[in-house]
Amino acid sequence: MAHSQPLRPSLLRWGLIGTGAIARAFAQGVQHSQRGILMAVASRSQEQAEQFGRAFGIPHHYGSYDALLADPDVDVVYIATPHPLHATWAIRAAEAGKHILCEKPLTLNYPQAMAVIEAAQEHDVFLMEAFMYRCHPQIRKLIELLQSGSIGAVGVIHATFSFHAPFQASHRLFSNALGGGGILDVGCYPVSMARLIAGVALQRPEGFADPIEVSGVGKLHPITGVDEYALGVLRFEGGILAQVACGVALRQRSVVHIFGTEGSVLLTNPWVPAPHGGTVDIVLERYGEPRRIIPVHTDNWLYALEADTVAEHIARRQAPFPAMSWDDTLGNMRTLDRWRQRIGLTYAQEQADAPEMKLTVATRPLRRRADAPIPHGHIPGLAKPVSRLVMGVDNQESIAWASVMFDAFFERGGNTFDTAFVYLGGQSEVLLGQWIRNRGIREEVVIVDKGAHTPFCTPEDLDRQLRISLERLQTDYVDIYCLHRDNPAVPVGEFMDVLNLHWRAGRIKVFGGSNWSMERVDAANTYAAQHGLEPMRVISNNFSLARMVQPPWVGCLSAGAPEFRAWLERTRITLLAWSSQARGFFLEDTAPEFTADPERVRCWFSEDNFERLRRARELAQARGVRAINIALAYVLHQPFPTFALIGPRTLAELRTTLPALRVSLTPQEVRWLNLED
Repeated sequence: MAHSQPLRPSLLRWGLIGTGAIARAFAQGVQHSQRGILMAVASRSQEQAEQFGRAFGIPHHYGSYDALLADPDVDVVYIATPHPLHATWAIRAAEAGKHILCEKPLTLNYPQAMAVIEAAQEHDVFLMEAFMYRCHPQIRKLIELLQSGSIGAVGVIHATFSFHAPFQASHRLFSNALGGGGILDVGCYPVSMARLIAGVALQRPEGFADPIEVSGVGKLHPITGVDEYALGVLRFEGGILAQVACGVALRQRSVVHIFGTEGSVLLTNPWVPAPHGGTVDIVLERYGEPRRIIPVHTDNWLYALEADTVAEHIARRQAPFPAMSWDDTLGNMRTLDRWRQRIGLTYAQEQADAPEMKLTVATRPLRRRADAPIPHGHIPGLAKPVSRLVMGVDNQESIAWASVMFDAFFERGGNTFDTAFVYLGGQSEVLLGQWIRNRGIREEVVIVDKGAHTPFCTPEDLDRQLRISLERLQTDYVDIYCLHRDNPAVPVGEFMDVLNLHWRAGRIKVFGGSNWSMERVDAANTYAAQHGLEPMRVISNNFSLARMVQPPWVGCLSAGAPEFRAWLERTRITLLAWSSQARGFFLEDTAPEFTADPERVRCWFSEDNFERLRRARELAQARGVRAINIALAYVLHQPFPTFALIGPRTLAELRTTLPALRVSLTPQEVRWLNLED
């Protein structure tokens, strides 16, 4: 039986969530660490917690994970549960103010990883994904060899982690419900290694690179559907290719072999190097020279190195490269998702109608936060309040991704979502409708939908597409409906007649036009007044601090010209402003010599816009925010009713958008920003 370590003030006090084999390995490591002590252990069974605690001399034993998180004597938790539970308990640990080391993979998928990292960010705690091999000196030696040019320019990487386990349908390695299969369990290692090697070879300052293309094949188990073994090919910039392989039902040679223009490097023991201390060998072969064996020795236990890495960097909340930073983890999870997608592996709990999809990542019902920062406004004709920020539903790739993004927006006060019949071929409407159904919040949200996009911009297309959209959205009405484009060849009254037909039937509560001119809206509302019909109450055109030099898409119209703004102020028609932040023009990397995003250059680059950017940056520095926050505040501080459409693709983009809501602009500052003063 092990004995507890003496407690010293400088030691991190560890709590272990889970009592499986990996938890035992880590507990042994902490006992051999320089800066850690085992303080508590939690299991779903009090008896198991006590048995584990006695084996390792751990003083506090808990029969629930929540009880451990409530222990004030625990500084940092190690999460060693099955994969699908990582996200929930990492988020709850962050909420409890506990620092976190979470077993790999950090979560089941990339969207969940975003949620965990945002929780760590919000609650100011340390978080690291537990790839222990990244903490071993072998990796630093490998980096040194690559950076010194010992094998020339890296061309091909082979990385494999694979073993054979007997099939048991209920075992975590093969269970669909437990996130089983090779890619998540061990494929994450070669993917992370390949990304590290490519990043070093490409001299990326962050130390890693993400592939620009992912392909793969795999053998799925006929009973549980998880991958028994799989191959992936990653293509990076600079012509670097990686073949990654994994398996839980097939033994392969688990090595890393890197081929360059002048030689090769072989790691014979890349993943669990000398777990109890000792020497591992790196094999270096330069073409035309004798093979060299480079020994790498450490007396430290592998998991002790990992625990001490956490202790050393806990104050900065992330461990630096080559340990796993937050961005490194996100890139790895994104690549694993793409690999799984290529072999057709989606877990049951990721399906749109899965019971797990009815709750947030923290496995709670969705609720608006008490401190939600997003304010609401009112649109005439609509009984519901409308959030001043509107979430664009046009770039979420799956129900898992959509749910994480929409949940975060809703929790922060956002209740309005903008989609369209044509977005992602209808998938955007499907995802939004499924999320609303899963959360049971139809009467709490406002759906902005659009139809009749060119070339299908006729009254008949409008009628047909609206009915299809309602089916996709799983609802019998749309709160705000806009014609996505105008067709001047159609008399405006014909559009108004169809819109009013659906308005009277209750399928539309408020309607208007997207990318419509002032003249056509005036004509539509004149027709409505003459015939006793409901008028257009909203318009959704481009509007931002930056002048739209060229439209991003054919047929797009801006409402930014002085005469259009005067018309909006006079008519009081509500503006739903798309590209309200000029599609990234106000980000920090924008400069006259910027070429990375051709659309940004084509649509927004002009001398007057660069002056607006300069002024936004000047005011942002004075207010302690970013220029993009000033740009969004500009849209929200107009003398006519505005709602700003935003399109965050990640939770980090959503978080960095919200400070705009703290910015108050005077009318004079609004005019100054737009070069009117």
